[in-house]
Amino acid sequence: MIAIAAISTFALAALANTADGVHPGPLSRAQAFARAEALTALGRKMFFDPALSASGKQACSSCHDPRHAFGPASASPVEMGGPNLDQPGVRAVPSLRYLQAAPAFTEHFHDSEDEGDESVDNGPTGGLTWDGRADHGKDQAKIPLLSPFEMANKDEAAVSASLRKTAYADDFKAVFGQDVFERPGDAFTAAAEALGTFEQSAADFYPYSSRYDAFLAGKATLSAQELRGRELFEDEAKGNCASCHLSEPANDGEPPQFTDFGLIAIAVPRNPAIPANADPAYADLGLCGPLRTDFRGRTDYCGLFKTPTLRNVALRKSFFHNGYFHTLRDAVAFYASRDTDPGRWYPRNTDGTIDKYDDLPKAYWGNLNQESPFNGKKPGDKPALNDAEIDDIVAFLQTLTDADQRTEPAN
Repeated sequence: MIAIAAISTFALAALANTADGVHPGPLSRAQAFARAEALTALGRKMFFDPALSASGKQACSSCHDPRHAFGPASASPVEMGGPNLDQPGVRAVPSLRYLQAAPAFTEHFHDSEDEGDESVDNGPTGGLTWDGRADHGKDQAKIPLLSPFEMANKDEAAVSASLRKTAYADDFKAVFGQDVFERPGDAFTAAAEALGTFEQSAADFYPYSSRYDAFLAGKATLSAQELRGRELFEDEAKGNCASCHLSEPANDGEPPQFTDFGLIAIAVPRNPAIPANADPAYADLGLCGPLRTDFRGRTDYCGLFKTPTLRNVALRKSFFHNGYFHTLRDAVAFYASRDTDPGRWYPRNTDGTIDKYDDLPKAYWGNLNQESPFNGKKPGDKPALNDAEIDDIVAFLQTLTDADQRTEPAN
């Protein structure tokens, strides 16, 4: 961990000739490196500082716990925020690890498995958050600072005022300008950039230190069950997980991200534990709203949510955008039997019929993914995966936990 005091002399010397720390313009390589170091150190301090919330009790790390791969420590489907920490969120908190390669959101992403044929349109892809509405870390960082059910600052000026009172305010001014707090909008922009830069720190956010990474490098072995799980994970006729959660290194040698960064509709059951869902008229439709507003009315986008990375997935205590599932095994099993045994997952109507896809209005059922393992299956059909195969896939997914997150020694 690099403290600001340890880098400030070098950083400030390199940045001394820049006209504006918030909008510095072209920088030399030395200045750019120094600025990145300074921003990372500042962002780290901010990330763990509860004083930047309206309650004074909630930091970024409160929900994105570094001991849980920068995801939530609790099993609650949503976290509490607001000025009094009594306002529930509406979606599960995602991990902040392995977001560095996410492309900016696009409606038409052209790519293919061999990276040579760009004729395949994979549709909506990229961005950050469950609905892809932020393109960069600095854009995403602004959301919780102002969200009424997260850190709940009244406005940008409130964030600036809080920063001005911190023990690291002088360091903030040294990087962004002595008068930065006189310009609250610039101070807010600077704060978001510092947080976003910290979240690009490789050691913290993308160490690639799992047993699977070591296996790919020829430095570790997987058990027979884990190897079976990997095969099922990649088998297009079985789990077909790798169609969205890419498990092989890229052509340039980049380790697998375990996501294609796409958005997909799979109809996770409605979660009654989310207070917003008490209103039967409320529906979280992901890409077409309500939190994302630029695609309201795009019915072909309703129900689509980001495909998260599966790295460190075994650490999670709630799964999918609404945190409905609380075990990794159930999350995998849902894919296998969503359509072959819907009564296992969905509630029943008063007449006894199954309320299938109960969190997605029927008008949008055409958006549902039907590729394997769903594959057009009907109730009573044989699922693509049996219980033993589900266990094998779960065993494989447990190899994706980073070294700093493991409580037991690696094999």
